[in-house]
Amino acid sequence: MTRPPFAPLLTLGVIGLLLGSAPAQALEGDASAPIEVEADRLDLDDRAGTAVYTGDVDIRQGSMQLSGARVEIRRNDQGELTRATATGERAYIEQQPAPDEPLVRGWGRTIVYHVAERRIELIDRAELHQGGDTFDGGYLEYFLDRRVVQARSEAEGVEERQRVRMTLEPEQQDGQ
Repeated sequence: MTRPPFAPLLTLGVIGLLLGSAPAQALEGDASAPIEVEADRLDLDDRAGTAVYTGDVDIRQGSMQLSGARVEIRRNDQGELTRATATGERAYIEQQPAPDEPLVRGWGRTIVYHVAERRIELIDRAELHQGGDTFDGGYLEYFLDRRVVQARSEAEGVEERQRVRMTLEPEQQDGQ
């Protein structure tokens, strides 16, 4: 069986990367917004199921963004997007879950988005901003659907221990 052409990965795959499968997790207009990719270079390997963008990579669709010095997108044998990895001094990912919610923003030297699990790993100098709350550490894991954060001071392959720090904003009472 031959694999589908790689071009659908670049359009549908990036949509899956940025929006995932749960429409409640992103603004409705994002799905129909054009996908904009900027990079200095693209290396595409259809047989391996990879697309590697390098050189100040910026991928946007509506309110969604993924950027880094290098972004690699992988797909499985069925042509489905499985993982996107952004690397750089400060790789970046953001999502606006709903019109009335603030952007969720994440940074790290490596960001790995596991599509099927809707899970983001922020590795080395990791930082996550969720509303007024901030999380910092060597490794942060964010589950998009459950809005759960797990943080550790150490990350595999990172020599420097980076203490976990949090700033949590108190909930505002009605009328305040």
